[in-house]
Amino acid sequence: MIKKVGIVGFGQMGSGIGQVAAGARYEVTALEVSKEVLEKGLGYITKSLDKAIERGKADTALKEQILSNIKTTTKFKDLAECDIVCEAVVENMDVKKKVFQELDEICKPETIFASNTSSLAIGDMAAVTHRRDKFLGLHFFNPVPIMKLCEVVRTLDTSEETYHTAFSFAESVGKTCVTAKDSPGFVVNVLLVPYLLDAIRQYERGLASREDIDNGMKLGCGHPMGPLTLTDFIGLDTILYIADIMFEEFKDAHYSAPPLLRRMVNAGYLGKKVKKGFYDYNK
Repeated sequence: MIKKVGIVGFGQMGSGIGQVAAGARYEVTALEVSKEVLEKGLGYITKSLDKAIERGKADTALKEQILSNIKTTTKFKDLAECDIVCEAVVENMDVKKKVFQELDEICKPETIFASNTSSLAIGDMAAVTHRRDKFLGLHFFNPVPIMKLCEVVRTLDTSEETYHTAFSFAESVGKTCVTAKDSPGFVVNVLLVPYLLDAIRQYERGLASREDIDNGMKLGCGHPMGPLTLTDFIGLDTILYIADIMFEEFKDAHYSAPPLLRRMVNAGYLGKKVKKGFYDYNK
């Protein structure tokens, strides 16, 4: 039974996972490299809750309850008694493996390990631990407090007990879950990324303006956001990174990054987070 939740990496994704877990009355311990980064993560949560209060979706009592359920630390040993640890560090396999090796030495044997990776092989991370049967993916979506989906990703070694326990945990924090095998992109990105890449290709070829491509998909297909706007929102560097991983795995032209995308990333046009991508957000 899960009561204590550990979060490794307290950026936008990690703080979002921490917020929904604390909101579901779990005891949350968040780990980061410094107190400054932890304070920034708590700032994300405070800002998110303040917006929810403005919209009438929360009140000050809930805000206080959530924040009181979250402890922060810079020491791995403080995660020793957690029942599940969710990793949300940078999307780099070597970094993630190092995190799980350290957790494996510290956490109690029954602790479940979950990675929030959107593209990397979870089985490769599990291989550096002594608990492959207690390892799986829980891929939440950004922003976590708002997005309803969680992909539950099973490796070849994930036990039935681990799968059902983690699935129930994700449901308990308000998510609708889908199950996927441990394959690059899982369900969402394996379908979404080729769509975004094709939109960039057509823009690069001059099929239509960026606005007309976005409006075509919004008004013609009922999408809430056009593909070029969505790419800006996710981050051009993130899309390129995932595309390269999937192309390496599948050798399928659908996952081949258009030259324009790579040029824009190299030029620092990463999307909304830097206020410049397919659109200029400084205006």
